[in-house]
Amino acid sequence: MSNFNFIKTKIEGMFIIEPTVLGDNRGYFLETYRYDEFKEVGIDVKFVQDNQSSSRRGVLRGLHFQTKKPQGKLVRVISGMVFDVGVDLRKNSITFGKWVGAILSSENKRQLYIPAGFAHGFLVLSDSAEFVYKCTDFYDPQNEGGIIYNDPDINIEWPITNDMDILLSSKDRRLPYFKEIF
Repeated sequence: MSNFNFIKTKIEGMFIIEPTVLGDNRGYFLETYRYDEFKEVGIDVKFVQDNQSSSRRGVLRGLHFQTKKPQGKLVRVISGMVFDVGVDLRKNSITFGKWVGAILSSENKRQLYIPAGFAHGFLVLSDSAEFVYKCTDFYDPQNEGGIIYNDPDINIEWPITNDMDILLSSKDRRLPYFKEIF
């Protein structure tokens, strides 16, 4: 029996992952990663860095990527809810410039695997959220890049509500458009 349900997305190599949750009156247990099961579906990577962030409602982080050392990411939410997005930046891909988004929450326990060569971002939908992710390469500030979150050519359908104030870092407010980079 598999410990995960790997849901293919419209972008090759990108998966929504539902772990098997074992629960009773004491709480629950789940595995968040198993190399052998991930490898079986084609996610044969080595994770070298784990990150965690905490953000409040309306915080939008991204769209970020690394130019010379692209990172694959396995992302999940341990508290709260986010809308998480990966944008395919692999120039030879038939889905170049396309995106996939998924709701990740502490309730649904879903994860998103975003291969190396993608931009990544997320929007916090709950009052606050704690977000954790594994990376296949080390963060290198000398090679970071980004695309503005509301780029019209990518056209991400962010679930922004009228009562939500979008909070961007000063760096993210100045990110270029997709066509300025690619």
